[in-house]
Amino acid sequence: MRTHPVVRLLSPVLLALAVGCSSYSDAGLYDSGGDSNATGPQGSATAAGDSNPSGEAPNDEGGGSTGGDEASTGEPETSSSSGGEPACDAEAPVVLYLSPDDSNSTSSPVQAREAVLGGFGLASTPLRTWEFLNYYGFDYPRADPGSVVVTPQLARVGASQDTFTLQIGVSSEKIANADRPLMNVTLVLDESGSMEGAAMDMQKATCRAIAGSLRKGDVVSMVGWDTENAVKMDGHVITAANDPTLLKAIDELEAGGGTDLNGGLNAGYELAHKQFDQTRINRVVLISDGGANAGVTDIETISGGAGAQDKDGIYLVGVGVGEGSYYNDALMDAVTDAGRGASLFIPSEAEANKMFGERFVSTMHVAARDVQVQLDMPPGFKIVKFSGEEYSSDPAEVQPQHLAPNDAMVFHQTVATCAPEQLGETAEIKVTARFLDARSFKAKEVASSLFIGAAVAEAQPQLLKGAAVFEYAESLKLVRDQPSTAEAAAAVKLALAALAAAEASNPGDADLAEIRSVLELL
Repeated sequence: MRTHPVVRLLSPVLLALAVGCSSYSDAGLYDSGGDSNATGPQGSATAAGDSNPSGEAPNDEGGGSTGGDEASTGEPETSSSSGGEPACDAEAPVVLYLSPDDSNSTSSPVQAREAVLGGFGLASTPLRTWEFLNYYGFDYPRADPGSVVVTPQLARVGASQDTFTLQIGVSSEKIANADRPLMNVTLVLDESGSMEGAAMDMQKATCRAIAGSLRKGDVVSMVGWDTENAVKMDGHVITAANDPTLLKAIDELEAGGGTDLNGGLNAGYELAHKQFDQTRINRVVLISDGGANAGVTDIETISGGAGAQDKDGIYLVGVGVGEGSYYNDALMDAVTDAGRGASLFIPSEAEANKMFGERFVSTMHVAARDVQVQLDMPPGFKIVKFSGEEYSSDPAEVQPQHLAPNDAMVFHQTVATCAPEQLGETAEIKVTARFLDARSFKAKEVASSLFIGAAVAEAQPQLLKGAAVFEYAESLKLVRDQPSTAEAAAAVKLALAALAAAEASNPGDADLAEIRSVLELL
């Protein structure tokens, strides 16, 4: 999807601080059962089977795209006298810019959970680590209205003096559904033949969940599409939650015909523009199995059409339904990426109610626009493992992302320094979030710093949870890509160790319980 370079992770990261100052290594939670390569040497970020210890890896969309470009990492030039290793630059401070990609997209972890629990296997499942950190919740402080809170956390990797786990949370304000602005919602609904059965059932369940979260005064338009586009509602004003007119239109949806996704989107955006009101939340919700088999099916054409609307403040939420083996994740992800909204997957009525009931405001609203995260580190530091999609020393190469209310962008990475002797009491890491106010579009900035020596001595439940989520996602990749290998088994063992430490620090956490149910089946 991106035209600029990507740096991502395939191997697990060693973690620190299971409880208080005890590292996972010290606690023996990474005992590999005699496999000396299961975790790498203490203080190393290299894991079993990792042939790419630099942390650079292909962008994982479930099929393997081209790899990253070293120029995008902000690392120093290679020294010819050091056997190809980067020269240590202990003089210049390090400035990097980070992106998690679509900050509230959650499709791949739901697809992965359903594939494992349903016994379907992970062979064709896309696994995007940043979406796992989007999907599972983090208890970061809520921001004041119109602002964000930046929370950096740091832990040493084992007993290492030069390698650290760094987690950054950028959290937004809390907004209740009763307090949000009114909405103009345009439902773009797939009625093609491939939607027959479970896919149509999930489309209706999603629409009913949306109907239950709408308020008096919200406006809904609806277009159903196959090879023709039928406008079913045009500017209908909602009378109350579960508006009977809307529910009747939902019940009448039926599958049949071909699939002109591009035509459906164009018809939907025409309705959205017709009802557009800059004082409201304006959203297009596209629901489909992604099987575009008629009309204009080129991903770039479709996503370009969606993205062009972003200037008008009409953002697209893409909802995938249907069997995971058939669902066209790549197409739907591209469309929602261009439309600057969330990409979701709904396999059950419970998931529909979760994402469009409990999380309705965070799925549909924006608290801060075009959030750009800057990471400043002392000379000699670099990122060696990264949970997001992109980082670069050039801010132009990293696309800012919108942040939803009741939500947080979470970055989980390993950083290392080639000059640990310079880490005195005043050595610090600084994180700055620049963004546009969601209401006024005024430019704002919030920053937070930590002293490295003091930060690593603190117990940090959210960092431990992030580590568990991170290792979970990475272990799934190895199980998918290298099934029935020692490397995959070691990755699952690492993930279970990280999970145990997170559970000890976050007792009763429902997200961690869900992760355990999947890992134990692996």
